[in-house]
Amino acid sequence: MKKTLLFCIPALLLATSCSKLDELDNINPKAASTIPSTSLVSNAQRMLANTVATPDYNLNPFRLYVQYWAETTYPDESQYNIEIRTINRFFWDPLYRDVLSDLNEAKRLIAADPLLSVTDPVAREKVRANQLASVEVLQVYAWMVLVDTFGDIPYSEALDIDKLNAKFDDDAAIYNDLSTRLNTAIGQFDAANNGLGNADLYYKGSTANWIKFANSLKLRLGMTLADVDAAKAKTLVEAAAPNVFTASTDDTKLTYLSSIPNASQLWVSLVNSGRADFVGANTFVDKLNALKDPRISTYFKPVGGVTPTTYKGGTYGAPNSYEANSAPGTVLEDPTFPATLLSYTEVQFLLAEAVERGFAVGGTAESHYNAAITNSIVADWKGTAASAATYLAQPSVAYATAGTSYKQKIGVQKWIALYNEPVESWKEWRRLDSPALVKPAAAISDIPLRLTYPTTEANLNGANYNAAATAIGGDVVTSKIFWDKF
Repeated sequence: MKKTLLFCIPALLLATSCSKLDELDNINPKAASTIPSTSLVSNAQRMLANTVATPDYNLNPFRLYVQYWAETTYPDESQYNIEIRTINRFFWDPLYRDVLSDLNEAKRLIAADPLLSVTDPVAREKVRANQLASVEVLQVYAWMVLVDTFGDIPYSEALDIDKLNAKFDDDAAIYNDLSTRLNTAIGQFDAANNGLGNADLYYKGSTANWIKFANSLKLRLGMTLADVDAAKAKTLVEAAAPNVFTASTDDTKLTYLSSIPNASQLWVSLVNSGRADFVGANTFVDKLNALKDPRISTYFKPVGGVTPTTYKGGTYGAPNSYEANSAPGTVLEDPTFPATLLSYTEVQFLLAEAVERGFAVGGTAESHYNAAITNSIVADWKGTAASAATYLAQPSVAYATAGTSYKQKIGVQKWIALYNEPVESWKEWRRLDSPALVKPAAAISDIPLRLTYPTTEANLNGANYNAAATAIGGDVVTSKIFWDKF
């Protein structure tokens, strides 16, 4: 019951969270006059997880962009038609409106909360600091997603009700500020005290877990900068490495409930919708088959009626038969299947790359690479240790022989492993330039390197939109985010 209540944050309550709105005449007299600060955090966590994990092609096409999946009847998103359903707006709006705005208001309420349930005044302030630091880490995560998706975005003037036409800030400058904010948040945590308590849908208020999450996010941020600012990346990564995730039980994820509105967004699209929109893409399925990857039986269903078991991908970027190709796996149809925001598997791949770049993080590139793949197979996708060992023993997978560069071999295996982190997988494909994906024949553009800005920005914030478009080299999908150097 408690979990259900935490998930269900009525939209009407949000209208009362800003004191500026009290000046408006059309106030709903039945709306609540106060909101628990932690309820806003719960709602933001839920919406953040939904946004980055959903396969809904109306707002998150990234499983298609990295060619995990192909479409059946309507292949528009696989052909990079962003505007047919205004995908860019539907990805942008929830992050600003339902995540960042809620977290911003939560900060204000936490700062004013008497926290009477904590009787000791010293402990009370430590709990408050932990709550504020957790909110800050979530905001940094959401801001990174926005920058990684669009480039320059409204940041310093965003979330300010007095600045309805916010300027767009430089993407590199935003990242620089986010690294400072993240360092400050990490310094505020006190592991001896709780934080958000049961309102925390990711870690149930465990400050120890939040410290690991914050440092793992710092590792991600640092490695993202590695091609454009190696010195800063080295400083961030080496400081974070001793305190990152040490097992998959540390993963930042939201485990859903079994019924709407709190069921997995994968279940909503794959089962509850009653539709059959997706099959595995031949690009991905062919690679899994070639590598004899043991995860294929979890990632996808075998083609029906074929003996022996056969996995077949549909033609990427074209209409496909659902029955004649492998659909997404049964495990993805579980309504409680979690949305993953950051994983131990990802951390191990980042550490492998860090070693290759000469950063002092301990271990070898091969040991971290092997740990990432083994964890993905065994812990993430319920395979066996024996199958992981057999997989790693293949020359096409073994670190010493899998590719000609570390970016190539890490990139391919990271692409395979981040099947349940599509937003991050798309980012890492752009950053590592591996695997070598090819746009389909019917594509209307190259594979997007960013989403274009929502038309609402062009229509309602024209001057700032035009300045941002000019600054990034044009509001087109081929303009690169600052960290995408190669």
